Amino acid sequence: MSVDDYDAVAQSALALAQQGRGGSAAEDASNESLLGRYKHSLMGVFGTPQRPLVRGKGSYVWDADGKQYLDLLAGIAVNALGHAHPAIVGAVTEQISTLGHVSNFFTSPAQVGLAEKILEFTDAPEGSAVFFTNSGTESNEAALKLARRNAGTEDKPRTRIVALKHGFHGRTMGALSMTWKPGYRAPFEPLVPGVEWIEPGDVDALKAAVDDTVQAVIVEPIQGEAGVRELPEGYLEAVRDVTREHGALMIVDEVQTGIARTGEWFASLGRVTPDAMTLAKGLGGGMPLGALVTFGEENSKRLSAGQHGTTFGGNPVATAAGLAVLETLEAEGIVEHVKETGAWLAEQLAGLPEVESVHGKGLLLGVEVGEGIAPHMVRIALESGFIINATGPSTVRLAPPLNITRDELGTFLTSFASIHAEAVKALETEHTANKNTQKEGTKA
Repeated sequence: MSVDDYDAVAQSALALAQQGRGGSAAEDASNESLLGRYKHSLMGVFGTPQRPLVRGKGSYVWDADGKQYLDLLAGIAVNALGHAHPAIVGAVTEQISTLGHVSNFFTSPAQVGLAEKILEFTDAPEGSAVFFTNSGTESNEAALKLARRNAGTEDKPRTRIVALKHGFHGRTMGALSMTWKPGYRAPFEPLVPGVEWIEPGDVDALKAAVDDTVQAVIVEPIQGEAGVRELPEGYLEAVRDVTREHGALMIVDEVQTGIARTGEWFASLGRVTPDAMTLAKGLGGGMPLGALVTFGEENSKRLSAGQHGTTFGGNPVATAAGLAVLETLEAEGIVEHVKETGAWLAEQLAGLPEVESVHGKGLLLGVEVGEGIAPHMVRIALESGFIINATGPSTVRLAPPLNITRDELGTFLTSFASIHAEAVKALETEHTANKNTQKEGTKA
């Protein structure tokens, strides 16, 4: 199929969507209508969606009213090659037309090929292996079960998991148990026992926490939920040394940082070889795909037949997409592009008077814009045609498609000052309204 053929397929799918697939062709598919229908048909766990998006191409998406947005979030670091990339469209179209699903009693060329590619790119030693999942949370669930298999002996049992404060590993019960934020965990306690947290970057705290009762230490090279904060230089090496000394596993959560996001294939592997690594997000390029990678034969054999499984993980369609992502990133030199473009973008942002600081790596950046301003910037940027994200009151997160161009990024840089100024006004209005409310309450 040619690129034009892929576009024709995409337009055909769009026509179906515009006819109200899931409803009648006469139904209104406007932003307002779709948000109303959403409210009455889906759980409210995500709050109210900012917009209903109906199509995308490259670094851009469009809502149901036809408004165009530059996607500087890429589905939270998922759409590695942007939207409707011909390589992914072609791979998925060909695979779904050939073989869509097989049970885990069988395998497929795409599944085997992607596993081999991951082991090649991680430079994994002999005996290493891959377990495919549908998401980062599922990958971390698998990693937790792997850690539990490092149980020690009857005389000297291992029962503890050490994680980092401000870390995020998912929202299912096991992954949530390793996630730091108390507000996420509290409604669902009691969770998986034995997890404790230490301050990220504090080597003394690490050494004090890890002993022969610890099963594993799990870390993110860059903590996205904490405001895109990179671990200090040398900390990953310290984790590797301490875990090795005490026989604990080192698990690196690269769900957000992996697959070229930081200008390296994987943010941690140039410095350490962990016992296990979790992947997702960019791996599938928009398809639901994650992985647990185990390094070395001993770790790869910790989970034996029947001790873990998945119905959809590693299915032919998702792994065909993943293989297309890795092959395209490699063929088009996108790792180097991310490294250079990310450094350029960080420099440009740091030079703006509205920006207090920039942190992160590659095309995963946190931009400090002033206390309370970030949420307002998200809203105003959306109105201005840009999709960004706030990880806290002062931090804007940027995680655009890895193949985004400097010209595309330049449109955001040009608009940054006006977006920030409007956000400052909105914050001042909010403060005034709060003060007036407090005064009225005092009078009452």
